[in-house]
Amino acid sequence: MGTQVNNQSPGASLAEQAYVAIRDRLVMLEIQPGDPINEDRLSTELGMGRTPIREALKRLERDRMVVAYPRRGTFATDVQISDLAHISEVRRTLEPLAASAAAERATPADRAELTGLRSQLEGDQGDDTTELLRTDVAVHRAIYRCAYNPFLEDTLIAYDSLATRIWCVFIPRLSGVTGHVDEHVPLLTAIIDGEADRAAELALKHVTGFEEAIRALI
Repeated sequence: MGTQVNNQSPGASLAEQAYVAIRDRLVMLEIQPGDPINEDRLSTELGMGRTPIREALKRLERDRMVVAYPRRGTFATDVQISDLAHISEVRRTLEPLAASAAAERATPADRAELTGLRSQLEGDQGDDTTELLRTDVAVHRAIYRCAYNPFLEDTLIAYDSLATRIWCVFIPRLSGVTGHVDEHVPLLTAIIDGEADRAAELALKHVTGFEEAIRALI
């Protein structure tokens, strides 16, 4: 099965390919919180040896997506609602920075790509929450790329992945998911139009709204 929510670059190493594939299964809860990580199964499913799998898992441990216990094995980390405040504190600072930078630095080709994502959002997405989540993640990662700061991009992908896991856990109880994703339309417009301050303001509103929606369920 294995849902990919991030495109692989053609020259990505096997370890990088494994990292992206396993991370996205963890994000979309195809590997559930607390589940053991079966290296043999992942090796078979991804068509690669165990060395890149193990390298990917070490990186995912640094990302707080998996945890390794001596003599017990590696497990998907639990989703702790108490982490929401810490994750949101980082995102409230960095998401507006990335949106502002993207508005200033995006190339014409980038703006064309963002326009395509905006058109996708404006179309009828239906009620498939998995597809909505994929779209949400795709928009965030496109914005991060357009900031042209690899350190900022890597940091935000890690925190957006943790936030999306929380969202996946609570999504059966959430209403207005489509509206949350639709907030990306004015954000993308601001970036496409080069309105850095407006983009930062909308990014902050989006992150804050996400945190408030989750907290309302607790």
